[in-house]
Amino acid sequence: MAGAGGGGCPAGNDFQWCFSQVKGAVDEDVAEADIISTVEFNYSGDLLATGDKGGRVVIFQREQENKIRPHSRGEYNVYSTFQSHEPEFDYLKSLEIEEKINKIRWLPQQNAAHFLLSTNDKTIKLWKISERDKRAEGYNLKDEDGRLRDPFRITALRVPILKPMDLMVEASPRRIFANAHTYHINSISVNSDHETYLSADDLRINLWHLEITDRSFNIVDIKPANMEELTEVITAAEFHPHQCNVFVYSSSKGTIRLCDMRSSALCDRHSKFFEEPEDPSSRSFFSEIISSISDVKFSHSGRYMMTRDYLSVKVWDLNMESRPVETHQVHEYLRSKLCSLYENDCIFDKFECCWNGSDSAVMTGSYNNFFRMFDRSTRRDVTLEASRESSKPRASLKPRKVCAGGKRKKDEISVDSLDFNKKILHTAWHPVDNIIAVAATNNLYIFQDKAN
Repeated sequence: MAGAGGGGCPAGNDFQWCFSQVKGAVDEDVAEADIISTVEFNYSGDLLATGDKGGRVVIFQREQENKIRPHSRGEYNVYSTFQSHEPEFDYLKSLEIEEKINKIRWLPQQNAAHFLLSTNDKTIKLWKISERDKRAEGYNLKDEDGRLRDPFRITALRVPILKPMDLMVEASPRRIFANAHTYHINSISVNSDHETYLSADDLRINLWHLEITDRSFNIVDIKPANMEELTEVITAAEFHPHQCNVFVYSSSKGTIRLCDMRSSALCDRHSKFFEEPEDPSSRSFFSEIISSISDVKFSHSGRYMMTRDYLSVKVWDLNMESRPVETHQVHEYLRSKLCSLYENDCIFDKFECCWNGSDSAVMTGSYNNFFRMFDRSTRRDVTLEASRESSKPRASLKPRKVCAGGKRKKDEISVDSLDFNKKILHTAWHPVDNIIAVAATNNLYIFQDKAN
């Protein structure tokens, strides 16, 4: 599993993941507001954004090559921090609206500034992140301290000049898209036309124009006339990376629908329907819960899509609807523990998944701060751990193994000793290089390959 070409998988002898950085406090008592709820690289990979349950967005910037510190390339340092959302209260429904950031999506960079969309349960905001390293001096109508001057005392006309100042990064909200979702927003996705984006909640998907905040178009509505007849909800949605008319959405029943906006304005009728037939012999009380899809992601090429359910990651070819072309078991050893996972609500955890830059490997999270990687060509996989114990600079990550039963080997971990409070729900892979970001509760771990 070589690591060439934008991220091969790391289980081979010629490729080794190593620790790069960890961000966040070491405290045992973690404040709820500090828990990371989303992680996203921008299109170049030079910026990495995280959102947390306290409504904050923290952006890290990748350091450029440094001759004094040759190994500093790949290090991410804080670039900007701002409060994206505040807690609100819906007086009509007597409901509190959390400030938690559900999703962040970057827009492709068009000029010197960067733009991103962030959303909580109800409101989406477009933020502009810009730099300022010069300030104007020598105004005619106001003094240097900003006070207005008496116009009658102005006897000469001055030309203001720009003077250098310390770099200041400003985050300003450019658009606020509100009041369009009755239910909680679970997904936002920017279209390849760079002009529109979609937002999805449990029952509806809306299409927005980035310049228009007071209206959106409803493109999917699965709400039944009688809510007692409700059998499934929308769990995730995403636009195709190249075809601006195509998007997919997944459901709690384990199905994926691909829709084409050219066919009709309301995409209630799908163009393609992806579902794997269930094996009757393995059906149980938990079958429907664990088949619910928590994330769907198109490959960069647009040929495949990946879905994550509770126990597995599946890769689908868009040309074959009947079954996935690949199924990777994430933590099959938990199948015998579903009853206790149901009792402690862990069975409802929503794990995300991501592709590497060349679509040759996929990554997703698990419990005990473990995360899994799968090489698609060799079908090899590896389990790694995000832990401060192995957080020495450029320390290699040792593959971890879980013992499901029988005699436990020396380097294996018993399934009964896994910590289900330590879970990795959010991960991101650099679009070009072998650099990954892994959110573990309130800490952000960054790993890279040794060659980076």
